[in-house]
Amino acid sequence: MKDQLINCTRNAFQKHFNQVPDYIFLSPGRINIIGEHVDYNDGYVLPAAIDKYICLAIRKNSESNDCKIFSYDLNESFSFKINEKIEGDSPMWVKYLLGVAEEIRKTGKRIEGMEVVFSGNIPMGAGLSSSAALECGFAYALNSIFNLNFTKKEVVLIGQRSENQFVGVQCGVMDQFASVFGQKDKAVMLSCDSLDYQYYDAKMDGCSFILLDSRVKHTHLTSGYNDRRKEVEKGKKIIHDNFNEMETFRDCTHEMLDSVRGELGEIIYKRCLYIIEEIKRVEVAAKAIYNQDFKLLGELLNQTHFGLSKQYEVSCPEIDFLVEETIKMDGVLGARMMGGGFGGCSINLIKNENVAEVTEKIKKIYKSAYHIDLKIYEVKISDGTKEYKENEYSI
Repeated sequence: MKDQLINCTRNAFQKHFNQVPDYIFLSPGRINIIGEHVDYNDGYVLPAAIDKYICLAIRKNSESNDCKIFSYDLNESFSFKINEKIEGDSPMWVKYLLGVAEEIRKTGKRIEGMEVVFSGNIPMGAGLSSSAALECGFAYALNSIFNLNFTKKEVVLIGQRSENQFVGVQCGVMDQFASVFGQKDKAVMLSCDSLDYQYYDAKMDGCSFILLDSRVKHTHLTSGYNDRRKEVEKGKKIIHDNFNEMETFRDCTHEMLDSVRGELGEIIYKRCLYIIEEIKRVEVAAKAIYNQDFKLLGELLNQTHFGLSKQYEVSCPEIDFLVEETIKMDGVLGARMMGGGFGGCSINLIKNENVAEVTEKIKKIYKSAYHIDLKIYEVKISDGTKEYKENEYSI
């Protein structure tokens, strides 16, 4: 699959520009194993890069100030002046790349003209962060081929700022971080505010992560997300006003929360309860995956889904249905909603010998209940963004 993507992108470059690319880069999508909605609530997340990629083929052209880009998947081209301030409207896919170039220009570092072709096998709209992979792949590639000397963390932040300021999506940093810092067979426990991180071995011997794409996205994702942020911020202030030692939700105990339950009200109480329990679950899950205690990891996924559905209330009937039905099946150790909520994918931890039977069953059950054809993705934990040398792929 990876070699096929590389060869396809390389061949598309040769056909489009009538030249051989100088460089090939792969930038992966990501899953978040556990730690949902705690990135903006003082907690940890536990993402991992996966074996679905954006591939970029690039050739430097020092005689030009133009960056010429071809999206193979969309069959669309775009060109811009590489070191000039970028203004005006452009297609959405272009904005991710323009934002990276603009963020680099703001640092005062210069890059030269180039030709770029990119393609990908990250499913669009499935919550696997194809946009972060594109941003970070481009930023990483420019940093490498033009010797800009950005650190990996600076590459991550360039990608995030591109999406925040140029695309207009106020995303956190987890997606970009996982794409750049991912390592094969390792999950990374990340504190999104400080960018402190720790790797945990995640060799999935005998088990796999299977994503079930509900193919629904309800319109209240943005409003629901904003409402939850306001609710937990209000709750945090109330708890802190009563317990000055509680600086972050990491410091909050069940006893603190229960003592101000009346002041919080039931809705905010539930939101805060989910957050403090999810923060603790991430730390337990990191150790469980390191110890290959998949039974415990599955139980934590189930607990998280209950919290997301009943306490934080960001799930939806279709995802609840998928989780409730799959966890009844033999070999399914755990399942939960993945991502911001109100649609998207569930992530399922399934014993390898049961994957085929489970996926076949759930496709039929879901189709019968919702008349929607389920999309299913099996993912492996992979390396982060990197250059692939000539001898690492076949032509």
